Amino acid sequence: MTRFLMETDGFVRKRRMTAETTSNDPGVAGASAGAEVRWLGGRFWGVSESIVGSLTPRIGGETELQTVDFILSAQDAETQDTEADYEGLPQGASTSTHMLAGAVAGILEHCLMFPIDCVKTRMQSLQPDPAARYRNVMDALRRIVATEGVWRPLRGLNATAAGAGPAHALYFASYEKLKKTLSDVIHPGANSHLANGVAGCVATLLHDAAMNPAEVVKQRMQMYNSPYRGVLDCVRAVWQKEGPAAFYRSYTTQLTMNVPFQALHFMTYEYLQELLNPHRQYNPSSHMLSGALAGAIAAAATTPLDVCKTLLNTQESLILGSPSSGQGQGQGAHRHISGLAHAFRTVYRLGGLKGFFKGVQARVIYQVPSTAISWSVYEFFKYGLTKRQHKRKLQHKEAEM
Repeated sequence: MTRFLMETDGFVRKRRMTAETTSNDPGVAGASAGAEVRWLGGRFWGVSESIVGSLTPRIGGETELQTVDFILSAQDAETQDTEADYEGLPQGASTSTHMLAGAVAGILEHCLMFPIDCVKTRMQSLQPDPAARYRNVMDALRRIVATEGVWRPLRGLNATAAGAGPAHALYFASYEKLKKTLSDVIHPGANSHLANGVAGCVATLLHDAAMNPAEVVKQRMQMYNSPYRGVLDCVRAVWQKEGPAAFYRSYTTQLTMNVPFQALHFMTYEYLQELLNPHRQYNPSSHMLSGALAGAIAAAATTPLDVCKTLLNTQESLILGSPSSGQGQGQGAHRHISGLAHAFRTVYRLGGLKGFFKGVQARVIYQVPSTAISWSVYEFFKYGLTKRQHKRKLQHKEAEM
């Protein structure tokens, strides 16, 4: 995966230079961009297949895997293998399976939706540059590409991919483990919405601890006229000027936002799964629809906190020097907006109540496909990996007979 990220970073740099030389010919630039996207998709799929292939034998040998004992003939066992019930498969899925499926889902989710995330960050700016005032999401994307280049909406993508993998691995693995443990205690043998919500909250603590530094770097590189040449330059500059604490300045705000977001998200997803997929079989359409609706509801409800988080992460220079921010003209360059209360006051002074919902359209548009992708990819990989484990177990039993 590290090799893939390095290749992607180098490829993006190389193609950005190519895009600049062909900027006068839109047809050439469009054809080049299409070829580049196909190349990146092919490389990522190849890396995913190699990871799954290399880890499956190791996952299959784990002692954590719990499978039911089959009192069947060899022929019945073979039939059972080809028509294994998905409802039973996750019960025996190992922690490694959840971590791998979660990592792949997280990277795909963030990478595919990254241009929309860039637009969301800019539209949440409280005092944007006149050249960065956009009417809507499509207008923003069109103007960013036209004035700053094809690759500008992807700036900071490598930082996000590096953080999303381990963050989502912890996220899904801890959620699945806690959900099962708490459900057995609260409502044995059945689904518990309380267990789902609590498991989602705890999983968020681990996810945000791993993801917060990547979020800081990503959002600073997404802003209009970002002064950083690349990810490492941004990390160096923030560390030297603001100290290591700057990477976690928004952590409490992020938790304040993400704990209710994820609790609402998981509870809505599990509730919709009960309605659309009561037997809990592998059903891609139900996973996508449940994930999309859960993401939309949770995103809209927590937008005010997301605006505050963006302000804490970016520390907009225009706001720091603004008298209405409470910093003072002469001290703006030396002080920072810190803490959720300070961010709330600043947003209200500069934008009123409407300021808390800046970028809500972009946030919902981002979250709907994002959560749909995340859940469908996660369930797909979990199903595939667990089924392989199931098949290996049966082959092992047959060999012993």
